[in-house]
Amino acid sequence: MLKKLLPIMLLFQTILSSAQVKTAKNINYASDAEEKNTLNIFYKNDSIKNKPVLIFIHGGSWSSGKKETYWWLGRNFARKGVVTVIINYPLAPTAQYEKMAGDCALAVKWVQGNIKNYQASGDKIFVMGHSAGAHLGALINADPKYFQQAGIKNPIKGMILNDPFGLDIFEYLSSAEKDNYYFDFLRTFTDQPAVWKKASPMDYVNNIRNPHLLFYGSKTYGAIKMQTPRLYEKLKSMNVAVEINEVKGKSHVPMITQMIFGGNNLYKDIIDFVNKFG
Repeated sequence: MLKKLLPIMLLFQTILSSAQVKTAKNINYASDAEEKNTLNIFYKNDSIKNKPVLIFIHGGSWSSGKKETYWWLGRNFARKGVVTVIINYPLAPTAQYEKMAGDCALAVKWVQGNIKNYQASGDKIFVMGHSAGAHLGALINADPKYFQQAGIKNPIKGMILNDPFGLDIFEYLSSAEKDNYYFDFLRTFTDQPAVWKKASPMDYVNNIRNPHLLFYGSKTYGAIKMQTPRLYEKLKSMNVAVEINEVKGKSHVPMITQMIFGGNNLYKDIIDFVNKFG
């Protein structure tokens, strides 16, 4: 009898926890009213205030992707007590990397000033990105010009980079096979090597002071498997708090889609990281 009841009880708990998660959608974080500058917020409807907040920047080769795809990430984190903000940003070919990064910084600024209305603290901001989104998050955290342009000091307590692509985009574009992906990336980074250098978070590593949590898949792209551990070693040599986790058996896209399931191990690692440094 208990075996029959257990799945029903688990289903009831899932429905109940989902009902407790509230969503605020399509909030504009910039001075325009375009969908590219909007965000969604997921937060648990309870009495706890000043929760940590996680801002997620999606991937998609800088030319695709949207915040709506990641509703499950927002709900899963919200259920676990972390208010989650999923953002849109402008994409190639209508925008290049500086515009994308600048708008991501504006989203962080909006969160810092407004997230108290959603039971979180503007003093407990964490930024997570996957793939191209991890590149943009790493760039605004490491290159001080983006928050300077936004008119604030860097408020990020910690960075979570999930299979980050383009940490050294100069190295990649200087040596990669010139396939369709390569020419797609040039729409974001131009064909100028000097621009590729400016767009590489690794070039600003000496500015980093906040803790980092790094994930990469054992079956992901070669550039990620090379550059993510390199970032780890550089941060470690600078005595920056940093953790790294190679996830066995995972390629690039599954590194984020595995988190559809709320019991995925990455959630525990991220929640522990947020609680430790938040």
